[in-house]
Amino acid sequence: MAEQPDKAHQAAAERLNSQRAFWRALGGFVLIWIVCTIIWAITGGGMFWPIWVIFGTGIATLFMAWNAFGPRDTGPSQAQVDEEAKKFDN
Repeated sequence: MAEQPDKAHQAAAERLNSQRAFWRALGGFVLIWIVCTIIWAITGGGMFWPIWVIFGTGIATLFMAWNAFGPRDTGPSQAQVDEEAKKFDN
C-alpha cells in the first residue's frame, strides 16, 4: 500500500509538468503567430499565409491541451483486473 501514494504523487507531478509545458508552448506559439502576422502585414498583405502556421501549431496546441487538462488515464481498477483474471482461472 505504500506504493500507491508514490504513484499518485508521481502522476500529479507529471500532470502539473504537462500543464506548465502547455502554457509555455502556448506563449511561444502566440509569439510566433504575432511575428508571422507582422511579417505578412509588412510585406504587403495578400493571401493570409500565417493561417498555415496558426493551423499547424493550433493542432499541436490542442494535443498538448488534451494531454495537460484532459481526462486522466488511471488504468484499470483492481476490480476490473480481478474480474479479467477470473476468466483465465476457468
